[in-house]
Amino acid sequence: MFFIAGLTGHVGGAAARQLLARGKQVRTVLRTPEKAKAFADQGVEIRQGDLNDAELLAHALEGVEGAFLLMQPTLTPPPDFSDAKASLGSYTAALAKTPVPRLVALSSMGSEKTEKLGNITSTSLMERAFSNLPFPTAFVRAGSFYENYARALQTAQQTGKYFSFQPVDLPFPSIGSIDIGNLVAELLLDGWTGKKVIELGSLTTAKQMAAAISKVLNRTVDAQAIPRQAWAETLQHFGLPPGSTGPYEQMMDSISNGWITFGQPGTEAMPATQTPEEFFAKLAKQ
Repeated sequence: MFFIAGLTGHVGGAAARQLLARGKQVRTVLRTPEKAKAFADQGVEIRQGDLNDAELLAHALEGVEGAFLLMQPTLTPPPDFSDAKASLGSYTAALAKTPVPRLVALSSMGSEKTEKLGNITSTSLMERAFSNLPFPTAFVRAGSFYENYARALQTAQQTGKYFSFQPVDLPFPSIGSIDIGNLVAELLLDGWTGKKVIELGSLTTAKQMAAAISKVLNRTVDAQAIPRQAWAETLQHFGLPPGSTGPYEQMMDSISNGWITFGQPGTEAMPATQTPEEFFAKLAKQ
C-alpha cells in the first residue's frame, strides 16, 4: 500500500497509475472523492477529508510502504504563505505520529534558496520542514511543467506566436508531469537510504517550445518574449486578480536572471523522457 496525495492532479495521478500498473495498492485523501471515480473503480482506497487534517492524514499513512506528498499549487499565495505553512504543520504532525518507511516530496527548482522565489517559496518551506525527518526522504525538484504551457497550443493556432515570460533563447529546465509521476512511483517502489535530491527536467528554450508546437500544428510558430512591463497586465488577462501577480513575477525574474536554476551541489540530475513535441501532440488529440 502506498499513499499518494494529489490523486486528481497530473503528478499524483501519473504516480498512482504507475503503481496500479505494477499491481500495488494505493490510498489517498480527497475532499471530493467523486472526482476520482475512475481510480476508485480500479481499487484505490479513497478517504474523504482534507490533507490539512493532521489526525486524518496520520491514520491514512498507517501501514503504507511509502508516501508521496506535495504542496497544493496556487498562483496567488498570501504574502506570508500562511496556506503553505498550515499544510506543512499538518504534514509534519502526521509524519511525527505515523512515520513512514520512505517519503517522496514534490519540490521545485530553486527550492534550496530561501528568498526571491515567489511561488516557489512554498516548496522551499517544505524542504526545510522535511529536512530532518528520521526516515528516507526524496525531494524531486522538478523544472517548469509542460502543462503550464498548454494554453499556448490554442494561442499559437490563432496567432502563430508562442509567448514567453522568458527571453526566447534562455534555456530553462522543463518537464512533463508524466515523467514526474513515473519517477515518484519508481522511487517509492525501489527505495533509497538517507536524503536524496533529484533535479528532474531538461533545458528547453521558448524557441524550442515554439518549434515543437509548429510541428504539431504544421504551421509556422514564432517565439516572442512578453515585455517585462507587460507581465502584470498579461497575468491579469490570464485571470489573476489585480495586485496578486507579484509572486509569479518574482519567480519569473529569478528564472530569467539565473537565481533559480539547476546544477545545485549534492543533487542528482535526471533528464526528461517526454519531449515538448510529444506533449503538445498528445494535447492536440484531446
